[in-house]
Amino acid sequence: MERKTWRISLIALCVLTMLSCARMGQPDGGWYDETPPHVIKCSPADKAFNVKAKKIVISFDEVIKLDNASEKVVVSPPQLEVPEIKTQGSRIVVTLLDSLKENTTYTVDFSDAISDNNESNPMGNYTYSFSTGEQIDTMEVSGHVVNAMNLEPVKGILVGLYSDMADSAFVTQPMLRVSRTDSEGHFVIKGVAEGNYRIYALQDMDGNYAFTQKSEMIAFSDETITPSSYADIRQDTLWSDSLHIKSIDRIGYTHFTPDNIVLRAFTERLTDRYLLKSERSFADRMTFYFSTGDGQLPKVEGLNFDATDAFLVEATTKADTVTYWLRDTTLVNNDTLDVVLHYIATDTLHNLVDQSDTLRMLSRQPYAKRMKEKQKKYAEWHKREERKRKRGENYDSIMPAPKLDLKIVAPAKLQPDRNVVLQSPTPIAEIDTTKIHLYERQDTLWYKTRFRIRPQEKKEYIDTTLVSRASPSAFYLQSQWKPDTEYSLEFDSLAFTDLYGTTNGRIKQGIRVGALAEYASLFLTIEGYSGRNIVVELLNERDNIERVVATSNGTAEFFYIEPHTYYLRMYEDLNGNQQWDTGDYDAHRQAEPVYYYPTKIECRANWDITETWNPSLLPADKQKPKTIIKQKKDQKKTIRNRNAARAKEKGIDPPTPQH
Repeated sequence: MERKTWRISLIALCVLTMLSCARMGQPDGGWYDETPPHVIKCSPADKAFNVKAKKIVISFDEVIKLDNASEKVVVSPPQLEVPEIKTQGSRIVVTLLDSLKENTTYTVDFSDAISDNNESNPMGNYTYSFSTGEQIDTMEVSGHVVNAMNLEPVKGILVGLYSDMADSAFVTQPMLRVSRTDSEGHFVIKGVAEGNYRIYALQDMDGNYAFTQKSEMIAFSDETITPSSYADIRQDTLWSDSLHIKSIDRIGYTHFTPDNIVLRAFTERLTDRYLLKSERSFADRMTFYFSTGDGQLPKVEGLNFDATDAFLVEATTKADTVTYWLRDTTLVNNDTLDVVLHYIATDTLHNLVDQSDTLRMLSRQPYAKRMKEKQKKYAEWHKREERKRKRGENYDSIMPAPKLDLKIVAPAKLQPDRNVVLQSPTPIAEIDTTKIHLYERQDTLWYKTRFRIRPQEKKEYIDTTLVSRASPSAFYLQSQWKPDTEYSLEFDSLAFTDLYGTTNGRIKQGIRVGALAEYASLFLTIEGYSGRNIVVELLNERDNIERVVATSNGTAEFFYIEPHTYYLRMYEDLNGNQQWDTGDYDAHRQAEPVYYYPTKIECRANWDITETWNPSLLPADKQKPKTIIKQKKDQKKTIRNRNAARAKEKGIDPPTPQH
């Protein structure tokens, strides 16, 4: 009996011990594991010399996990065959598939990808290295990559060094040492030997670590990179909690330079021209889509119809999409149009040559289907009118023709320097200005006032040729809009007639122009840019353009600004075409330099704001205000410090983290 009691007591003691252990790290009163993983062994050893093995095993003191290894882990020199990187419990196994180079330092940069498996405590940035020779290279260079067009941080782009200083190296050889930018566009290239280098950035689409496709985003610098280092001291702040500093220590470290490289990345303008697709989504038009525009518009030859004067042609701003409106309703009702499209295209040698394609343009709205829909609408109309007749109400015996859906685009409050936009779903063939009336209110009376209607112009520089086209479907209505004045815009019937004879009905819309006191004005002096062509853009909080001023006298003026928060962007218009131009590596031409005013500008009603701006005062990676940066930085991995909260709850000191 005593032996049985002893056994029961022993079992109970074991159970209590297990439950006590199980409570460790659980939210029922025990302490959480807040200790990050710790490397206990590497094979080959970290920073080893004369290494021949291509399999690396890194062992930790607990089970670990590797977050997003394909993006975060970077092996340098770059590997043309992607290395195998696996986790096996408390180990990371890296297998290099490329042959090892002689007398070369290899680095495996894990960034912040390593954390423990249970509590996700981050290890922090970790880099493993070894050398196949008698010495190991330890120099580093670092900096940022930003988008040349809008100074956004470029995430995940490769940044690499070349010891070959020739421009041809970037397009014929893989990078010598590489890194990858984080969400803030920051990079650190490690394991660099002493010497001179050229630096490049590359959004490598084909995995060859060289610039071989024009669609790849790139950046390059003419400056020679010479790595160096010196002993330095930094302050290390230890926090008791989120509000209180426990201590500030001065820590010695090796400072590697240069650490302030800024690369402006761009994608070259696509010059290879080819037909992407052709379609006839609507019966009354054919549309052709090209990879890029050309100063010479395509020509359409009809095979089963006469194409002479058969089209009204409309092109997009860049002339990369061209629409051919069919003038003749007989052609509109023909479901199949066979054409030969003559256009300029790029051949296999990247030369522009004449190209001809035979195409069958099938309407996605067949004639029979359109007639059926038309009959359905007639039946619905007839049914409504028949009900009116039976009720003794006024009714129509002839169905009225459809009206042109003309739209007047004007804000609730028009700025005095803006114009009203008129939009039509189909090209306008004729405008009768005698049937258009603009009235201005003076006191209680309305008086006719002068106006002008002109087509919206589409302008774009293609190569060195200015393509300027007037849209047949959109127009400006211009007038000398007086501040704090009401207007009435009225269209009589038949004022606008489209390509197919459809006309508008009566339209009336009120327009109010704001008072001067409702707006702000902004006057800028741009230091160092007098006599240089610049374009200054007023931006909203979404980084979208609100106003544009082109100037060459070093000043920019913005009038009639709605009260709001704004930002400023400027680019130097080096070729004077009043549009931002990207770079070209073959021509050794950088993208036109872009600058951001580093702070927001509050514009208030009835205020005149004067600012002086030195665009070159800050480096490009520090100019763009954080509030309008769209590429937000990744959340930094940190230990959650839940033990501090638990200790405060219990009124005791938290445990000291130990490995």
